[in-house]
Amino acid sequence: AKSKERAKDYQMFGTKFDPINAYSKVGIGTAVSTASPHQLIVLLFEGARQALIVARAGIEAGDVPKKGAAITKAIDIILNGLRASLNLEEGGNLAQNLYALYDYMARRLLHANLNNDSAALDEVLNLLSEIHGAWVSIGDEVAAESRASSTPAA
Repeated sequence: AKSKERAKDYQMFGTKFDPINAYSKVGIGTAVSTASPHQLIVLLFEGARQALIVARAGIEAGDVPKKGAAITKAIDIILNGLRASLNLEEGGNLAQNLYALYDYMARRLLHANLNNDSAALDEVLNLLSEIHGAWVSIGDEVAAESRASSTPAA
């Protein structure tokens, strides 16, 4: 009963206001506004992962709109966030391979949406997790380089 009370909508200026949702949006907005380029990519991976978890729940519950919206969000993050952030001119083979992999993930997610295929969702989740893990592991290196470049020479 308490969780229902906490999550209930409040009327504010004639519109519904959900304080928990507002808090989470502020938290995300703050994280984005203070994030480095490296951290922004990490946030994209985390957003795609969350969307796929919601999509899986939609498939399991038979909630087609929930599944469809979540898969659409994941595809948008993958193509218009992760893939769009690649520098194909300077990134060499790695950038080319990631570009192709992100395209493959989007196709698998379209398949998952059309066929309620949880296995395809899991495949994309696993691929994203591997790349995300590698990206997080280089985070300390990126932060150290950033600190070194911003430290004035003695």
